[in-house]
Amino acid sequence: MATYKKRGYKPKNVKEKVEKIEEGSTTAEVFNTLDESANKAEDFVAKNQKAIFGLIAIVAVVILGYLGYDRFIAEPKAEEAMNEMYTAQKFFDEAVNATQNQDSLYTLAINGGEGKYGMVDIVNEYGSTPAGNLANYYAGMSYLNLKDYTNAVKYLSAFDTNDAVLGPIAKGGVGDAFVQLNQLEDALGYYEEAIQASTNEYTTPLYLMKAAGVAETLGNSTKALEYYKRVKAEFSESDQAKNIDAFIGRAEAGN
Repeated sequence: MATYKKRGYKPKNVKEKVEKIEEGSTTAEVFNTLDESANKAEDFVAKNQKAIFGLIAIVAVVILGYLGYDRFIAEPKAEEAMNEMYTAQKFFDEAVNATQNQDSLYTLAINGGEGKYGMVDIVNEYGSTPAGNLANYYAGMSYLNLKDYTNAVKYLSAFDTNDAVLGPIAKGGVGDAFVQLNQLEDALGYYEEAIQASTNEYTTPLYLMKAAGVAETLGNSTKALEYYKRVKAEFSESDQAKNIDAFIGRAEAGN
């Protein structure tokens, strides 16, 4: 059975993170217009996931193209790593867009196929290269989709980037994994890191809502209210702002 370290403890490295895993609105009518499960943390994991992964594929291709240009001559091993990564990336992209057999495709992305390396192989063989770093991201997201939350945390935590989109999504992915492991305080912390990593119209309102939902589940209506109000004030045109007044009313009623 899993055990928990005391609140406030922050794992110092990926190994410790993995070990830690292993050890009313103003009227009833407004409430009834909301999805009955909207306040459940688990629902935040799946919401908008396909759109996120579609964006991931686009951004990742751009990043790999840039890295290929930047390192082509200076670091032959980096070029080799990117070439080896091509097939695994193809499997991942196919999984994102597939309507069936997604699990098989994510597994191929992780372990490889057609005689080519998978993302885990790229990490192991080329971990010091930019492609090896990015492979952590692909592997982590693939494991997240396969519901292997321990490995999702392991690989996403190893991914290091300042990218304004991939950075928040990687942090948010760790948060999603912790939600599924019912480690909600850890999940909230990673959602907050995702919020802080970058301010943009896409990831910021998404993780503000996830953080607010988990905060409510933890009984922290004050923090939830803060995040809901920020969505309304700063991201009023986002999908997350739909029915935001009802969410605000619910959090106010919980104070």
